[in-house]
Amino acid sequence: MRRVWIGLTYLVFILLIAAPLGKMITGAFSQGWSGFWNALTRPEALHALMMTGLVVIVVTLLNTLFGIMMALYLVRANWLGRRLRGLLNSIVDLPYAVSPVIGGLMIVLLLGPDSALGGLFEQIGVKIVYALPGMVIATLFVTFPLMVREVMPVLQEIGSQQEEAASTLGAYGWTTFWKVTWPSIRWAVIYGVILTVARSLGEFGAVLVVSGNIMNRTQTATTLVYQDVENFNVTAAGGIALVLAAFSAGLLLLMEWSKRRKGGH
Repeated sequence: MRRVWIGLTYLVFILLIAAPLGKMITGAFSQGWSGFWNALTRPEALHALMMTGLVVIVVTLLNTLFGIMMALYLVRANWLGRRLRGLLNSIVDLPYAVSPVIGGLMIVLLLGPDSALGGLFEQIGVKIVYALPGMVIATLFVTFPLMVREVMPVLQEIGSQQEEAASTLGAYGWTTFWKVTWPSIRWAVIYGVILTVARSLGEFGAVLVVSGNIMNRTQTATTLVYQDVENFNVTAAGGIALVLAAFSAGLLLLMEWSKRRKGGH
């Protein structure tokens, strides 16, 4: 019976991972190395990859900062009250319950050019929807729980005794964080950063709705792959997808490494 389950596991792995990956590689190199290289160096691909990198960097920085702050508030801020912390805890999990497409639509309805708030921003020269800020907000909405849910368990596990002792000895809040709290949560933060980067690289639904998928303006790597598939450009789509897959594989290795480090500290 054990051999049957092992065989089924290998079969599922082949059908769901190995076979699609192999098909993607053959599609990317269906026109040889030159076809693959041309797919990556065409202007729309270079712009999409640059836009993806920019979104990933901005979202990761914001998510790290506000994710750590939210985790600290949810675990340490007793002055918030149990009900308010419970409400904030539920809001953090909202992206898990809401489809990214619906999240993108909510952003369009709230900050789009036809909304009151979006119109106000456009009057002062700031365009949010169908521009980079909207893409960042959409990706941030999708990835926000990742950092919070990695840091919170560590904060709950270490307790607050050491932080209270540092405060009693006269340490300021910032000093207490860097000298006492940060050494305990740093590997959880690294793991959260890796998860955020991986999720940002692959985000499609919310970004597609918010960006409008405008070539050479608001197109990311994933939305470019979608457009290439729609245009039956298999080589181009496979080339971009292979680059994203390679990044994802590297991030997977980093995740496993950081997980072991987090478990050992």
